[in-house]
Amino acid sequence: MSKNTSLQKVGIKPVNMKWYVTRGDSSSIRVQFLEQDEETSIDTSAWQFEATAFNSKDQVFDDLEVRVEGNEIVITANSDITEFWGTGIRTTVAELSFDLQAIIDPFTIWTPISGTIVVLGDVTGGRL
Repeated sequence: MSKNTSLQKVGIKPVNMKWYVTRGDSSSIRVQFLEQDEETSIDTSAWQFEATAFNSKDQVFDDLEVRVEGNEIVITANSDITEFWGTGIRTTVAELSFDLQAIIDPFTIWTPISGTIVVLGDVTGGRL
């Protein structure tokens, strides 16, 4: 795969997604970047990744864990962070914005994913 093929993806509209997380639990999503044939993985081995969640109610940014596992990028919200997302006992206790940034080179930063983390209330063992 040529470098130009993967760079053609940069700048396209980010995927907008909802990620459901139960307060106090760890939760992960897996991401793969594919060529137009939707089977061949784009070589992201030289890329760096960062993910952040933002709670607009509290004006708090939380760094999310990002790991590269082969051709997949795994974004994790660990329980020590999610336990502070939302209050009360309802179906949905908070909604946070989040995104994934790919740092392709010193001059190219791309946000391929942005969306909402919907935090579900945890009755058993949850923080009110």
